Amino acid sequence: MDPKRYTITAALPYTNGPIHIGHLAGVYVPADIYARYLRGLDKDVAYICGSDEHGVAISIKAKKEGISPQEVVDKYHKIIKDSFQEFGISFDNYSRTSAQVHHDTASDFFKTLYEKGDFIEEVTEQLYDPEANQYLADRFVTGTCPKCGHEEAYGDQCENCGSSLNATDLINPKSTISGAKPVLKETRHWFLPLERYEDFLKQWILEDHKKDWKSNVYGQCKSWIDDGLRPRAVTRDLDWGIPVPVEGAEGKVLYVWFDAPIGYISSTKEWAAREGKNWEDYWKADDTKLVHFIGKDNIVFHCIIFPSMLKAEGSYILPDNVPANEFLNLEGNKLSTSKNWAVWLHEYLQDFPGQQDVLRYTLTANAPETKDNDFTWNDFQARNNNELVAIFGNFINRVVVLTNKYYEGKIPQASNFTEEDDQALAEMKAYPAVIASSIERYRFREAQNELMNVARLGNKYLADAEPWKTVKTDAERTQTVMYVALQIAATLAVLSEPFLPHTAKTLKDMLNIESENPLMRLPKPLSWKCLGEKIDLLPVGHTINAAALLFSKIEDEQIQKQLDKLEATKMSNQAENTAVTPQKDTIQFDDFTKLDLRVGTILEAEKMPKTKKLLVLKVDTGIDVRTIVSGIAESFKPEDIIGKQVTVLVNLAPRALRGVESQGMILMTEDAEGKLVFMNPDTAGVKNGGVIS
Repeated sequence: MDPKRYTITAALPYTNGPIHIGHLAGVYVPADIYARYLRGLDKDVAYICGSDEHGVAISIKAKKEGISPQEVVDKYHKIIKDSFQEFGISFDNYSRTSAQVHHDTASDFFKTLYEKGDFIEEVTEQLYDPEANQYLADRFVTGTCPKCGHEEAYGDQCENCGSSLNATDLINPKSTISGAKPVLKETRHWFLPLERYEDFLKQWILEDHKKDWKSNVYGQCKSWIDDGLRPRAVTRDLDWGIPVPVEGAEGKVLYVWFDAPIGYISSTKEWAAREGKNWEDYWKADDTKLVHFIGKDNIVFHCIIFPSMLKAEGSYILPDNVPANEFLNLEGNKLSTSKNWAVWLHEYLQDFPGQQDVLRYTLTANAPETKDNDFTWNDFQARNNNELVAIFGNFINRVVVLTNKYYEGKIPQASNFTEEDDQALAEMKAYPAVIASSIERYRFREAQNELMNVARLGNKYLADAEPWKTVKTDAERTQTVMYVALQIAATLAVLSEPFLPHTAKTLKDMLNIESENPLMRLPKPLSWKCLGEKIDLLPVGHTINAAALLFSKIEDEQIQKQLDKLEATKMSNQAENTAVTPQKDTIQFDDFTKLDLRVGTILEAEKMPKTKKLLVLKVDTGIDVRTIVSGIAESFKPEDIIGKQVTVLVNLAPRALRGVESQGMILMTEDAEGKLVFMNPDTAGVKNGGVIS
């Protein structure tokens, strides 16, 4: 069934910092391509987004900067919204979760589920800071990871081994607010029992969407469902967020993961009220197609938790697709906002004014659609100079300049089409359907490449026909060649709009397709549909305007400036990493003697299945050969560490990690670049089992 309308959502950006290229490549550029394409087909589209302004990270940033959470979100909401607008992300509505319409919508949603009895109410023990007199959210607690021994794990996750944690699991927990040791204190919370929705999710995702969802999305959902779903808290003890709207919930707010996706609904309400539309048509009508664009770190929320919430409420439609992308790296390293290893959108717009489409093009060409991909400044320069300038821009410039030179800007009369002409026009007519097919399957990288093939078609056609030569010998043939080339240029003007919107506008102005003067422009605007139906897109006698520059060459100096900026960031990070960690609390000699440190040799090493960070090692400690699980898989290949002498804490209590009992710990440190380094003897011939004292 062809949908009557489309609701397209893009993940709400979190307002504790600006937007960078990873966000753009993963979510906003592909979503914008899709929305612009549908509008080109005259579809009814609501492209929805807004700032995600609640949660503990906002509170942490506010405390660090000595300002209020509202001041934090106001600052970054403006930076993000303005950057999106200048870049050309065509949201129909960009709202924010601190808006009253969102508070009301999220509160009403919670109350509906509460009154239906869809929540579990439980009293649990939570860490409490006795000095700050407040409960501690997961990110306000740090301590030693019980699984890998990393001493700066957060209360929700260890970033060293990747394990999900509860704050109460941490060894030697510490409040990041006061530095005090937290105590356990009872508190009441409400939970969404996800296990109730397992059968529904199995049918809806694992059966109904087995063939049409991306494999990375389907695989992650299947893993979660197969592992068994458990109740998930929907409330938190915080002073920043949406108050829980029931009696006995004073001092509690809705957990940000619960309120944020409802932001799509509240943003749609805001838009519909402004446009005089019925918002429920876009969220509750069966003839509406709902599509969520997200990054892979949001898959579980949009494919399992939010659909369970919608199912529990009962009146909402479910997403038809969730085409999540993988991650984009920068110059071979992971993007990191905390380490400033990023290309920030607002800075790019300052450094490359008027070149929004170059970044859009490069990010789409390198889109991490099926696997993580890499952005490099040299590739950015090459794609601009060798593709946008040399292929797309070159073709358009030649066509427009020659038309103005030969025919005073008027479309010439064609006659006696040759086989080459017919073939070029036939290919031109076929491309819209090819590109549309790729877009509708969420293959935007493939679609953009086909767009460039239209420009390649035009360049080859002109190069083969050589109108600059035939104009002196065969006026009739030259007119036909220029007529065909102009139709290809008009096709590019329409097809490029989803991918290169600023370029498309300039090109349409050049070709006088959408002139402000009704006497000058085409009698009927060109649409995506008409491209595949006719060849006379620009009729004989239509007047075009003078040539304008679509793209300009990017020089080495501009690229070097960006590389220097990244190098400065790298040097700054290395300087921070080399800062000496302060001495820990003084211990007695007897405390030290309890540690049994031995020299050992790694005999075997293999990756633990279904994990990115864990290696299972067989280590000869001199006492015995034992199994040790270590979170070092991202730093070392198994085959490279076999035979390596290491330092082992042999009397650490055994602990089961993913079903494997680990019987000790390998001692590691980090170098200036943050890479893991083994602590091992610096002299050959040290025997296994040698005591370190």
